[in-house]
Amino acid sequence: MNNIELSTIYLPMLDEVYQAESKTSILDGDETTVQKGNNGEIKIAKLSMDALGDFDRASGYTKGSTSFVWETVKYDKERSQDLRIDRLDNEEALAMPFAKLSSEFLRTKVIPETDAARIAKLCSASGITTKAETLDSGEDVVAALRACTSKMDEDEVPAENRILFITPTLKGAIDDLDTTKSKKVLEKFSTIIEVPSRRMYTAITLKDGKTGYGYTKAEAAKDVNFLCVEKSAAVTAMDQYIKYFTPDQDQEGDSHVFKYRNNNLYGHVYENKTAGIYVSHTL
Repeated sequence: MNNIELSTIYLPMLDEVYQAESKTSILDGDETTVQKGNNGEIKIAKLSMDALGDFDRASGYTKGSTSFVWETVKYDKERSQDLRIDRLDNEEALAMPFAKLSSEFLRTKVIPETDAARIAKLCSASGITTKAETLDSGEDVVAALRACTSKMDEDEVPAENRILFITPTLKGAIDDLDTTKSKKVLEKFSTIIEVPSRRMYTAITLKDGKTGYGYTKAEAAKDVNFLCVEKSAAVTAMDQYIKYFTPDQDQEGDSHVFKYRNNNLYGHVYENKTAGIYVSHTL
């Protein structure tokens, strides 16, 4: 099997693993909201329109403006790594170890980092609602979520696509109450996704691969209790690429080399929909 065939086979597999395992893939845009650009850029659909004016029997309808444009933005980051399997390691069953290696790499390295970077990016957006608070009990969490939904209701944020990202610990505290009040507040969210606390920070530091790999919580960052996003308020995107080189082509050793790279838009918040994002974090 040549390098082109391997890349063609494994890239869709990586995309499937990402879609299944990522906690934030629900925010990814489709072809109606995101288009690939050039030179590290991506195009985001942006719709704006004027409100109503008075109808005039002489001149007729007011002539407001409606615009639909593709706004060009830069990807936030390009991240990469190369995965290696020595020529002598299970040569006859190369597909099996690489399938396992690449899937584990995505599940344990790429996806946690991508989720953490997206949550941090959304939490740092200007104009959104943020609240610093300590949630020590299930009752505290219910009250905080009620404050979130009430704020969005008052701001006329659509209710049908409110996505709640919450730590398993806080979600468990609500579940343990098992009360009408706790169940009712959860019904205010269309989707509830439990996100491990290691991915829930208001800011992270991405390592450059020279002094370390992966990501860490930024020095001044806070822990995120929960993040609510109305789906049309923000969009994310990630493009993945892989290349394969045989041991004979490997210039640095004698290995099967699978080079992985991704371009990431960790989050673009529409400036006219900032009311659709609400963050609760620790003090």
